[in-house]
Amino acid sequence: MNYQPRRSELICPGHSMKMMEKAAASEADEVIFDLEDACAFSQKAKARQEVARALAELSFRGNKLRAFRVNAVDTPFCFRDVWEVLQAAGKHVDVIVLPKVNQPADVHFLCKLLGQVEADLGLVRGKIQVEAQIETALGLHNAYSIAKASPRVTSLIFGVADFAGDWGARDFKEDAQRLFYFPRAHMLNAARAAGVDAIDAVTVQFRDTALVAHEAKEAAKMGYDGKWAIHPSQLGPIHEAFTPSPEELERARSIMEAYHQADIHQGIGAIVFGDEMVDAATLKVEEKKLAIWKKLSAAEAP
Repeated sequence: MNYQPRRSELICPGHSMKMMEKAAASEADEVIFDLEDACAFSQKAKARQEVARALAELSFRGNKLRAFRVNAVDTPFCFRDVWEVLQAAGKHVDVIVLPKVNQPADVHFLCKLLGQVEADLGLVRGKIQVEAQIETALGLHNAYSIAKASPRVTSLIFGVADFAGDWGARDFKEDAQRLFYFPRAHMLNAARAAGVDAIDAVTVQFRDTALVAHEAKEAAKMGYDGKWAIHPSQLGPIHEAFTPSPEELERARSIMEAYHQADIHQGIGAIVFGDEMVDAATLKVEEKKLAIWKKLSAAEAP
């Protein structure tokens, strides 16, 4: 499976063709058309038709991933979400986002269903990826097992609003990164242990671009691969946070070369670079910056 960056995942209501058009034309690395929380119960059946039409007919800017979010597996909507959208637009779908994943069995259900649908529609087996949202205490507890439940799982996504409700938190909008540091760290560790991406929660104050930038930078420092967005105005700050700057890349290359030369010519495993001590452990951070740049460059190549 070829890597594609997930610095930003822009979600929008599946019942609004206007919003889906804007999302498709945006600079987001991935767009997600939502059949779950952003879609009223009375609109879900109609929204499936709109989402299928959007996936099949809209012009998508760049090499972005095309996704839609189904309802949770314990609802009466999940099966039809999967079947009706894929029947109409399966060859245009890269990812299905599964919300409120509590245990590996939730992923198993979706993946078995996907295998049958792909076979019935003549799609490549395993073509459609799955992103699992960690939004409950039970889901967090089982995060590693969820990430390893199927080769289709390519990322875990932290859903702060539902998680706050499940925890009984009185607020999730103010100082969310401090209040929910433990679940974010736990999910990130599970994703890394399983070898999948980790996507940070959305900043609901979408007009506060300074806050979006701050939270995105903190998530990137922590080790996250990307962040959810609910408005195109959030994409710029998010991409800036998750894309190494030219200065960072040059510094990383210089550190790697200096360390390599010291190893070859002096046989030492720790060097001084500027006013900083650098050893093998330090290199991992610099290697990640270069790896991100290489992946982004490969993804953007024609």
